[in-house]
Amino acid sequence: MNHEVAVPEAPAESLPRKRRQMLEAATALFIERGYGAVSMDVVARAAGVSKATLYAHFASKDALFATIIGEACRSNLVAAEFYPADVEDVAAALTAIGGRVLRFLVDPQRLAIFRVVISESVRFPELGAAFMENGPAAFRDRFVDWVATQTRAGRLNAEDPKLAAEQFMALLRSGIYLRASLSLPPAPTEAEIDATVNAAVGTFLKAFG
Repeated sequence: MNHEVAVPEAPAESLPRKRRQMLEAATALFIERGYGAVSMDVVARAAGVSKATLYAHFASKDALFATIIGEACRSNLVAAEFYPADVEDVAAALTAIGGRVLRFLVDPQRLAIFRVVISESVRFPELGAAFMENGPAAFRDRFVDWVATQTRAGRLNAEDPKLAAEQFMALLRSGIYLRASLSLPPAPTEAEIDATVNAAVGTFLKAFG
């Protein structure tokens, strides 16, 4: 089953009030109770809407979860303006992309959703599929296109843009991200995030610059 959703171009804060209300209620419930314990009935009651209204927007619980992931990813990671084709300084562009990605990854709410996925995707494979297709894979595909564009322009030298993109993500997901995902103190500082991103960019450019 394909769990990819068509994510609206508008940022989350400009979504129609009732739709945003349902997404916020569902997000809070998934984080608090887990995926398996939350029904569409419970989401409808928490959002203050009828079950019919909820189903009019989201065909199923996994579609609802996929939309939560997809809209968060679109607003924060995959919008076209984050990946300009023409850049004067590829290192600066990579630093901006890496900083945005890592700050998104270590955001407490994003981590809470990720933990729900990890803990329940074995019992609910649709949960893992929805998360992968609308989160990590959506970012990867956008970043692959950008790396390929920069390679064609002579600013990067990545024979396999997909491999290069995945390795950049792996560099960002070490250290402070692992600590944050395990809820180990202290919380990542801005200085740590910047240092991690700068190191990732430096290593990436040594390989693909």
